[in-house]
Amino acid sequence: MVTTPRMAAVLTVVVGFALQRVVCLEQKHNVVAEQNLVNRGIPQGFSPEYLDEQRLAARQGTLTSTSRPQTFLTASVSVPDSSLTTLSTSAVQTAKETLASLPSGTVVTSLTTSAAQPFPTSTTATRPLRLAAAAADPTTASTVTAITANNIFQPIATDAPPAQIPRRGDHPAPRLNIQRQQYPLQTNKFYANLFVGSQTAPVFTHPYSLTWTNNRTSVVTWGMGVSHIERNQLAAGLANPGYDAGQWAYYINPIGIYSIILSAAELRNGTKLTTDTIDAFSANANLIAAGASLPTITFPLVQGMGFVTGVYRSATPLLQSGVAFQRLTYVGTVLNGATYKYRVLLGNGYTWLIYVSPSNQQYPGNKLTLVNAASIQGPSGFSGTIQIAKIPSTATDSGPESIYDSTAGTYATGATIDGSVNGKTGSYTFSFTKKGITSQPLLMFALPHHRATLASGGLTSLQLMTTTKGMATAVRANSWTLQESNLPIDMSFAPWTPARGSITKVAAAAVSAINAAGYAELQQNISAQANVGSLYYDGKALAKFAAIIYTLNDIAGNTSLALSGLKALQQAFALHVDNKMAWPLAYDTAWGGVVSSATYVTGDAGVDFGNTYYNDHHFHFGYFVYTAAVIGYLDPSWLNAGTNKAWVNTLVRDYANSIKTDLSFPFSRSFDWYHGHSWASGLFEALDGRNQESSSEDTMASYGLKMWGQVIGDINMQARGNLMLAIQARSLQSYYLTTDDNTILPSQFIGNRAAGILFDNKVDHTTYFGDNPEYVQGIHMLPLMPFSAYIRTQTFVKQEWASYFSSKISSIVGGWRGILMANYAIVDAPTVYRFFADARFDSSYLDGGASRTWYLAWSAALGGV
Repeated sequence: MVTTPRMAAVLTVVVGFALQRVVCLEQKHNVVAEQNLVNRGIPQGFSPEYLDEQRLAARQGTLTSTSRPQTFLTASVSVPDSSLTTLSTSAVQTAKETLASLPSGTVVTSLTTSAAQPFPTSTTATRPLRLAAAAADPTTASTVTAITANNIFQPIATDAPPAQIPRRGDHPAPRLNIQRQQYPLQTNKFYANLFVGSQTAPVFTHPYSLTWTNNRTSVVTWGMGVSHIERNQLAAGLANPGYDAGQWAYYINPIGIYSIILSAAELRNGTKLTTDTIDAFSANANLIAAGASLPTITFPLVQGMGFVTGVYRSATPLLQSGVAFQRLTYVGTVLNGATYKYRVLLGNGYTWLIYVSPSNQQYPGNKLTLVNAASIQGPSGFSGTIQIAKIPSTATDSGPESIYDSTAGTYATGATIDGSVNGKTGSYTFSFTKKGITSQPLLMFALPHHRATLASGGLTSLQLMTTTKGMATAVRANSWTLQESNLPIDMSFAPWTPARGSITKVAAAAVSAINAAGYAELQQNISAQANVGSLYYDGKALAKFAAIIYTLNDIAGNTSLALSGLKALQQAFALHVDNKMAWPLAYDTAWGGVVSSATYVTGDAGVDFGNTYYNDHHFHFGYFVYTAAVIGYLDPSWLNAGTNKAWVNTLVRDYANSIKTDLSFPFSRSFDWYHGHSWASGLFEALDGRNQESSSEDTMASYGLKMWGQVIGDINMQARGNLMLAIQARSLQSYYLTTDDNTILPSQFIGNRAAGILFDNKVDHTTYFGDNPEYVQGIHMLPLMPFSAYIRTQTFVKQEWASYFSSKISSIVGGWRGILMANYAIVDAPTVYRFFADARFDSSYLDGGASRTWYLAWSAALGGV
C-alpha cells in the first residue's frame, strides 16, 4: 500500500507483493510538494532528466502511462514446435531466469479541471410579470399508486428525429477500426477505450481489466494484457485536513501490471485492433496480425465475465507476463474432458489458471511450454479458446479452483436484458449468450448490489476484488434475475419522503411565503437564462422555473401566477424545440445521437462539458425532460402541439433508449444496467476508464424519465424510470454515498461520505472544478428534488452533515449554502424552513439553478412548518 499527501499528477509505482515506491508527486491546492526522491529511492533506470520531464508533464497535464522508461526482456516468439515439451499430468516447469526489474505500474491522479461550477446565472427581467387568468386544473394525474408493466423495454418511438434538427456525418471523433454495425454505436460504455485515442487505455470488465499492449510494455508483445489488482496493491492519497473527512482522499489501482498477456507468435509490428458486435453489455476486440484479413485472436468482452477468453484462429499461442512466470504446472484435463488445465505461479506470488480448449481434439493441448520468465508457448496451428482466471489471494482450499473447473471451456459472448414491474416490485433479468462447451453453466461475476437482490440461484463462494466496486461474487448460471421491492411509485412532482410519500399540503404561513417568493422569482427573464450557449445551463434554468411554476399551482394554489409563468416557460422551451438556441442540436449520423453543434464550430472538444463528444448527455437532457413533464402536466394540449412530444422523446431516446433495434439511437447510452448507475464520460480516452461525478444529476435523469412517462401515458417508460431509481438508490448507497456501516469500499475512504468522482479504476474525493467540501458533497446533492430523500437516507445526511458542515455552514458562501441547507431538510426541516423564510434571507445563497420558492415548499412539506 502506498499512501501520499493529496496529489494531482502521477504516481509511478513498482509492484512486488504491494506497491513500494512513489515518484514525482505534486500536491493539490496549488502547493507543490516535491517528494524526497533520495529517501524514497528512484527505481532503476529513472534518470534526473526523466524526473524533470515527469514534473513538467504533470504540470502541463500531458503525462501518460507510456512516458515512463521501460525495461525489456524480449520474449522468445520463434520456438519451433519440435522444441516444445509434451507434458504428463502434474508435470512442473520452472523458469530459469527472472525479469530484469520489478514490473512497474502507473497511477494517474491528475484531472482535466474546469473553473466552471454547475450553476447557471440568474437574470432579472426589466418589467413585472403580467398575471394571466386562472387556468383550469391539470387533466393529467400528478400521482400514480400502482402500475403493472410486463415488458418495460418497449419502444419509445422509432421515427427519425424532428426535421428541425439537421443531420450531419462529420463528427470530429473518428470511429477507429470499428467494423460495420447494424445499429447506432455505443459511446459511453466500458469498452470505449478500444476505439478512441491510442486504443491502448484499459477496459474494465470487473473484476479483470484488459489492455491492448501494442508493444508498450516491459515485454515485447502485441497481445492483450490482463490485470487484476488486490486491495493491498492500491495507491492512496492521504486526506487533506479540512477537505477530506476520511483517512484517504482517493484510492487508485495501478495500471500496466499485466499478470498474463494473451498473444500469438504471429502478432508483431503492424498488428491492428478492431472491434465488432458492439452492444450494451459486450463487444468483441480483435487482434489482427499484419497482412492478415481475419482476426488472429478475438476477445469477447462482457461485463462481469468469469474468465478472460481468447478465441484463437490458426495461431501459435503465446502467453506472456509483465510480472514473470515462475512455475507452470500441467494439471490435466478438467471434467468435460475437452479442456486442458494449467496452473501458473507468478513472480508476485499470485496463482492463475490457464484452460486450453482446442476446436480440433487432435491438437496437443498438453504441450504449453515455459520458454522463459516472460513467455509460455504452445504448438502452432491452434484454433479454439484459451481462458485465464485468477485464484483468489484469500483461497485456503480448492473450492474456488473447482468452480472454475466446472465452467471452463464455456464463455460469455453477450447479454440481453428484460424487466417487469408490478406495483412497488420490479425485476430485471440478464440473459447471457455463450459459446464454447455450451452444455456447461456459465460463470459470471456479480457486484455487491447484484448479490443483495439476486432472486435466481447459482451464487458461489468464489470471490475476487474489483477496482472500485468491492468484492465480486461468481454466479454459476446462464441468467440472473434481480428484484427490487421498494420502487418509488407514489413519487411525483411534489416533495416526497419515504414515510409520507408525496406531500402537497403545507401550512398557511408557508403558502404565503411561497407565493411571495414565486412572484418575485418569476420576474426573472426566463428566456435569457435558458439561452446562454450551454445545454447544461439552459436545462437547469428551465427546470428551476418548472419547479417554481408547479409549486405555485399545486402547493400554493396560485393558478393565475402559475399560468403566467407557464406561458413564459413554454416560450423559452420552444426556442430549443425549434432549435434556435445559441448552439443548436445536430443529429450525428456517425455515432447515432443528438449533440451540441458547438464543437463543430469552435473545434473545442470540451465546450459545454463535452456534449458534442457525448459527455454528460443524461445530465443535460434530464433537466429538459423534467421541464417538459411539468409543462405537459399543467397544459396537456402542449404535448400534441407541433413537435414538442417528438423533440422530448428524441432526448430520451438519446440518453435512455429502451430498445437496441432503434435505427437512430443506441440502447441506454448513459445508464449502465450492470453497474446500476450511469457513466458521464463519452468519446475520450481515459486511463482510468469511464467516470461520473454527480450521482444526484444521474438520478435526476431517471426521475425526469419517470415523470415524462407518467405525463404522456407511457406506462413502460414510467415503470422503467421507477426501476432505474430503485437500482440507483441501492447502487449509489453502495458505491457513492457511504455511511459508517459500508463494508464495500475501503474503510479508509468511507468517511468522505461522497465519492467525489467515481471512475472504473479509482475513486477521487474531488470535483472537476475544485476540492472544497461544499463542492464535493454538494455536487451529489443538486438538484434537491422529490427523489433526494429516496436516494439520500437520513442516516447518510446526518453523518455527512456532522463530518463537514455542522460547525462550518455559516462560512459557506454563494449558492452552495442554499444547496447544503436544502439537503439538510431531509433531517431537520424546521431549521431549514426558518433559513429560507427569514425576511433577511440573502438571495446570493441561491444558485442559478435553484429557487427560494421550491426550497420553501420542500422544507415546509418535509415538516418545516
